[in-house]
Amino acid sequence: MTRQIPKDIGDYPFDLIVIGAGINGAGIARDAAMRGLKTLLLDKGDISDGTTQWSTRLIHGGLRYLEHYEVHLVRESLAEREKLLRIAPHLVKPLRFVVPIYERSKRGPGLIRLGMIGYDVLSFDKSVPNHKMLSREEALERYPGLNPDGLLGAATYYDGQVEYAERVAVENAISAREHGAVVVTHAGVTRLIFADAENGGLPRVAGVEFEDGLNGGVYTATAPVTVNVAGPWVDRVLSGSGSFGIDDAPEGETGEREQMIGGTKGSHLVVDPFPGAPQDALYVEARADGRPYFIVPWNGRYLIGTTDFRYKEDLDFVSADDDEMDYLIDETNAVVPMANLSREDVLFTYSGVRPLPFKPEGSESSITRSHVVYDHATERSVAGGRLTVAGAGPHADGLISIVGGKLTTYRNLARQTVDVALKKLGRDAPASHTDKVPLPGGGVPDFAAFAADFKGSSGLTEELSERLLRLYGARAPEVLEEAGDDPSLRVSLSPDPSVETGLMGCEVIYAFRREMAETLADALLRRTMVGLGPNVALDVDEAAASVAVDHLGWTEDRAREEVENFRRYVERYRPKTFREKV
Repeated sequence: MTRQIPKDIGDYPFDLIVIGAGINGAGIARDAAMRGLKTLLLDKGDISDGTTQWSTRLIHGGLRYLEHYEVHLVRESLAEREKLLRIAPHLVKPLRFVVPIYERSKRGPGLIRLGMIGYDVLSFDKSVPNHKMLSREEALERYPGLNPDGLLGAATYYDGQVEYAERVAVENAISAREHGAVVVTHAGVTRLIFADAENGGLPRVAGVEFEDGLNGGVYTATAPVTVNVAGPWVDRVLSGSGSFGIDDAPEGETGEREQMIGGTKGSHLVVDPFPGAPQDALYVEARADGRPYFIVPWNGRYLIGTTDFRYKEDLDFVSADDDEMDYLIDETNAVVPMANLSREDVLFTYSGVRPLPFKPEGSESSITRSHVVYDHATERSVAGGRLTVAGAGPHADGLISIVGGKLTTYRNLARQTVDVALKKLGRDAPASHTDKVPLPGGGVPDFAAFAADFKGSSGLTEELSERLLRLYGARAPEVLEEAGDDPSLRVSLSPDPSVETGLMGCEVIYAFRREMAETLADALLRRTMVGLGPNVALDVDEAAASVAVDHLGWTEDRAREEVENFRRYVERYRPKTFREKV
């Protein structure tokens, strides 16, 4: 299968161009398309292959934001958490957290209790239980792996988890396409296209030029409004660094620009269950610097993270370094002494850069996590939080940039952005319904009943039927339809047919035919999610490529090249298999 970008795409009357198909860009495209805007979504890579896939995979209110007095952000996040639990029940699930309190902790029992009460008050409309405070004895009885030295007690509370954040973005993009949006991945924007100013007004961004990163060729697309939601790459889109640029900006609009993004690096470790591992998520205060981090049951294993360091290196290849690995291992061993983890226990790592507002001074944790919708015509924030940088990017109409944002609040950010776009288009703003219309995989009235029926009728093992439900939700039967009468497409390609690793051939076909995968890496890492299994899909990559040869028309040469490209990509994960060969 070879994708086709319409030769006449430059003549299509788009209303809105969205640069960046992470969770925020995909959410904006969905909201815009559902409200009737002719929308083009572009990304230089794949859907969600930037910051979205490097997150801690939590849908949470941000308990620690309370101490920075970001009460509005916490309330917004908690309200959005409830909406995501409703519209994506297959992907977003409640998760209980425990906060151990030690004598050395910066936050004592009184302050923790106060924060928990505030959290409960701000989540007055929640569907999960209120917090509980535990004595030292109660904490050790429930969580016997905790370090007892200096333990004063603990608090428990509920938030949400999204094991596969990538799929939330993918389903937003699928929904956008189903509502008429054009989605083109592996299409890097090379420059913004400017139109002449009218009646002495501001120059206007009239569209973009982009390159087909898979088949070659340069295309243009035009629209009255362009949204730059490229995450950590926002400044590149504006400044002309790397593969992006404003080469034909009007005179006086080129040169140095104020920095908008001040990204920080966050790294995570993935390990097998270990002695003393808690059944709930641990929210821990690190001894080294007091930074909170998480030890989370995830995908059949444990996710440990994250770090938070300023980052000015290569945005396209971010990898955890030894110091970060040691930091997270040491802190985990300190709170769960019997874990006795070492680098040898790390199955793989992943790292990304948060697209936070630029802040030259102060601690990384003090940088606001609130998003900003920035209108380049007015040179000010028009929704979300405040951006203090003036003169960032071109002073031009028709251009909006998004700074910051959390996975949890993507839907509200999208709503605000589309409201701004509709206003700039001079149109009445029909109400957004993305809080009520389920994502494609959540589109059944009673998901629990649907799941039970599917398990009884699919003919699959319990593990494989659970796998399809967890990834595709209500669309699980559609995935099986791709198998047709070929039973070989309904069995695991891996010798370990578990929920996390049991990739089936029908999933590979579905990824390319129905979910806009373009490369093997797209399919394994951001559709079927086996790339997040203990072997990062290195045990099934060749088998998946063979399915594409047999059923999607790939040549043997393409299959080999796709496998090689995939293995080069996952080097950044520092998988145990690769480390053992060094």
